[in-house]
Amino acid sequence: MPVSQESINIISSVRSNLESCLLGKEFEIQILLTALLAGGHVLIEDVPGTGKTQLIKALAKTMQGDYRRIQCNPDILPSDITGVSVFHPRDEQFYFRPGPVMTNVLLADEINRATTKTQSALLEVMEERSVTVDGETHQLPHPFMLCATQNPIDFEGTYMLPEAQLDRFMMKLSLGYPDAATERELMFKSKHGQLTDKLRPVTHMSTIAEIQKETQDVFLGEPVADYLLGITRATREHPSVLLGASPRATLSFMNAVKAFAFLQGRDYVLPDDVKTLAPYVLSHRILLRPESRLDKTTTATVLEFILRQVKVPVQMGR
Repeated sequence: MPVSQESINIISSVRSNLESCLLGKEFEIQILLTALLAGGHVLIEDVPGTGKTQLIKALAKTMQGDYRRIQCNPDILPSDITGVSVFHPRDEQFYFRPGPVMTNVLLADEINRATTKTQSALLEVMEERSVTVDGETHQLPHPFMLCATQNPIDFEGTYMLPEAQLDRFMMKLSLGYPDAATERELMFKSKHGQLTDKLRPVTHMSTIAEIQKETQDVFLGEPVADYLLGITRATREHPSVLLGASPRATLSFMNAVKAFAFLQGRDYVLPDDVKTLAPYVLSHRILLRPESRLDKTTTATVLEFILRQVKVPVQMGR
């Protein structure tokens, strides 16, 4: 079915709001919105001070969504994230006290500073959209999106994310430093406070939930689907790779390219959509062999090789 122009206008307004807050990062914002519309989670890996937290805060404010932030550190406990049952003496029963995960947009800042035990508390949250406390399961608000950040430079006092958790992030991206002109513009625009303070909501989370359903109807032809599948399967067969992309990655990839096509105003997926998103969806899901890392092989070079080798479909008839 054709893409709703009203939905496109809403997403364009959301994008404009974010671009006014994070200057010079139009494509990165588009990647973030792709994950949002596809119902996925995002891992932002970058050095401090590049606007990671401000971007996520702006996203929640733009959609009038509930927003919570967890500042991860080695002292934080799983119950500090999921919630805890508290005994009420007068009623002589336990009541569930929700943790910060009961929100629409959750920011786990410096997630790799939390211990592996605490990180594991997010596994059920990311996959099942629920938390289980004392044997009772509580559903998270819908829609729900986890945005995590980590510093790729600082390794002291950090814990590597396990492969099972990395696989639950639909996309991984980096913002990078702005160019000189953009940074100069930022200096003058920030004279009177944070740019996020000036943002006004342009939509609601319930509307975003409806648009998420629309993206599922974007057409993915068999030739393009086979192209996407060929790329993910090739990651498992490359000689430099110890652990390739999982079937979960294939499904995430499919949902992501549909959402990306929707953002371009199309109701069908092109091979270029697949090629554009491949590094963002697959790079963090590939584990290289130790000897490959010694040869200075990277996941980027592996993906470049795979994208050159997998045949691009020519005909994409509906």
